[in-house]
Formats: sequence, structure tokens, C-alpha cells
Amino acid sequence: MHYKKNQYSEGFNICGLIIAGGFIFWGINTLLGGFRPFRDFWWIGFIFLLIGISILIGQIRAVTNRDKLRNVVKYEFEQNPNASIEEIVGKTKISRKDVQAIILDLKARGALRGQFSGETGQMKPIPTQDQVPAQEKSTFCPNCGTPVSKDGAQYCSYCGATI
Repeated sequence: MHYKKNQYSEGFNICGLIIAGGFIFWGINTLLGGFRPFRDFWWIGFIFLLIGISILIGQIRAVTNRDKLRNVVKYEFEQNPNASIEEIVGKTKISRKDVQAIILDLKARGALRGQFSGETGQMKPIPTQDQVPAQEKSTFCPNCGTPVSKDGAQYCSYCGATI
């Protein structure tokens, strides 16, 4: 798998699908003779159609690549449940921004369970309700907005981002 920096968080977008749909519509309409300025140049419809299809294929590849990247990060946490984000970045060569986005997606899907230690940044099992201390002073993670209750915490316990 070939990885480009920040392709998980920036690779797929709805605007690309809309543009692809516009080119495909314009190409088909030109080929069928419905677009008057290009009526004598009907073959230009093939160019519009080719551009639209190539954009659409690129967006489909971005979606399938997102699934592969999620599987890579999930596999790394399965192999080492106490891994930190830095360790995952080092092993997979995926950017920190993408690893954090993937972790949030995996947690939202329920595929990744656990919390990150505020001191070490390593993943640890989720404590039960009777083990959770009362929150005295809360700050919020700049990446995901989760309250961080410990004063000495350097990492978010939910997404692992540096505080």
C-alpha cells in the first residue's frame, strides 16, 4: 500500500463527487447533442466523460484506501494493546494527524476500546465506573474536545493527542 501524507483526513471529499457528477453529466449531454455550444464538436463529450470518470475512480480509491489504513492501525493495536501514538506512527509511517483521525473513527465504530494514559500516552484498558476518580479540574483536548481531568496529563485519554 502506498501512503501519502494526510491522505486519510484529506483524501476523500463530497465536492470531488459533485464535480465528477457534473463532468459525467456534461459529457453525456454533449455526446447526445443536448449542449448547444459543443453541438458541432460532439467528440468533446468523451473528454468530459473521461475527466468525470477519472475523478470518480480517484474518490472510490480514496474510500477503499481509508478502510485499509483503518485496518493497519487496528492491527497494530491488536499486536500491541499498550502502544502509544508515537509507536504506531513509527511502525506504520502514517502521519500523526491521520493516526489520530483513524483512532477517533475506530473508537466511534466501537472497533477500538481503551483509553490513553495521560502521563505516558500509551493505550490502557477502560476502567470500570467504580475505578474512575471524580473530576476536580477539567481542561479539554484540543483534538477531540474530551475533558482531561488530571493536571499532569500530557496526552488525551480518549484520542491520545498531545495536550
